[in-house]
Amino acid sequence: MEQFVNGVTLHYTRTGTGAPLLLLHGNGETHEIFDVAAATLAEHFTVYAIDTRGHGKSSPVAEYHYRDMAEDIIAFCGALGLEKPVLYGFSDGGIAVLLAAAKAPLLPRAVIASGANISPRGLTHAFLRGTKRAWRKSHDPLSELILREPHIGRGELAGIRAPVLLTAGEHDLVRTCHTKRMARAIPGCTLRILQGETHGSYIEHTDKIARIILEYLA
Repeated sequence: MEQFVNGVTLHYTRTGTGAPLLLLHGNGETHEIFDVAAATLAEHFTVYAIDTRGHGKSSPVAEYHYRDMAEDIIAFCGALGLEKPVLYGFSDGGIAVLLAAAKAPLLPRAVIASGANISPRGLTHAFLRGTKRAWRKSHDPLSELILREPHIGRGELAGIRAPVLLTAGEHDLVRTCHTKRMARAIPGCTLRILQGETHGSYIEHTDKIARIILEYLA
């Protein structure tokens, strides 16, 4: 399925019945990483798994900005008439849903972000070094995005009104101290650091994240 919003066409799938729940993937991925999780979540929600701008079958773009992705989410919900959706995002998707919740605090029922950061400095030094080397060779705009953004102020996080769950792996690309600072800045935020997990091991092609989402929303 496709929906034109905010100057781009977003490709998405819709499965299940019930209240709306959006799934947003990470950098360089598509909605297909949620193939297993979406099936579990669709037993309880109407699940919208979206290819973000410039990814998958959505419109290509010349450059990437997290705030554009957040505006896409807000516009997508408006275009489809989705009331009080649950917003879930992984990595870049997590950044986008946090920004969307800050921009439109009355929009979401709840926000769940996994492996998100509010500044490039929140990423591990090793990951940043590797991304810089890759960017020097390819000048890939997706690598540039990681190195240059996001820049989300604590005041923006403090303005989020929906319940928020932040998750991260014990061995995440986002530094644990950074995730903890994010959680402290969001009113009433719940934080889960998952032992033994990496950045995406509990999210990509598994229902682990679905069970975490369902447990939190219950």
